[in-house]
Amino acid sequence: MDNKQLIMEAALELFYHKGYDAVGIQEIVEKAGITKPTLYYYFGSKYGLLESLLNTQFEEFRTRLANAAEYKGDLPMTLYHLAGAFIDYAISHKKTYMLMMALFYSAKDNDAYRAVQPLVSKFYHIIIGVFEQAEGQLGNMRGRQRQFAIGFIGILSHYILVVCDQTEMEIIVSDDTKRSLVHQFMYGIYS
Repeated sequence: MDNKQLIMEAALELFYHKGYDAVGIQEIVEKAGITKPTLYYYFGSKYGLLESLLNTQFEEFRTRLANAAEYKGDLPMTLYHLAGAFIDYAISHKKTYMLMMALFYSAKDNDAYRAVQPLVSKFYHIIIGVFEQAEGQLGNMRGRQRQFAIGFIGILSHYILVVCDQTEMEIIVSDDTKRSLVHQFMYGIYS
């Protein structure tokens, strides 16, 4: 494993367990087994490290969401695919997903929030795009695509946070559970 990867893995582990603000450069380099100049060479700063870590880790998530968001005229099926993309990624990359959520709920003037906000915004816009494409399928959706996107992401995120927080053991979420989450959301749209 190269130094850049060692640094990112050490940072992910420390940021996940202690939070971005509670971790210093010295602690990261000690955990990675490298020197401060090496960290600065690759990332320039702790903030640069965080940005690189998030962008690298979440490229796969963005790709999964974009693929799942391909709308083919069936909103429940598209939402099921999106739920699968969210949940499967979060479970297979628990530390990364949980870190993203923690950073997103940090203070708005914090470096951590500034680093994660553009990524969360991209995911949000992917979901809005699905509801915009499905506007003709549901008459009550006009003008409410953003509201529906927030609600859908909220249901998934809360479910993931609770499930991932309950155990350190392997987590398995069935297809029936994913369908149930989508059904619950769709029930709210139809009512």
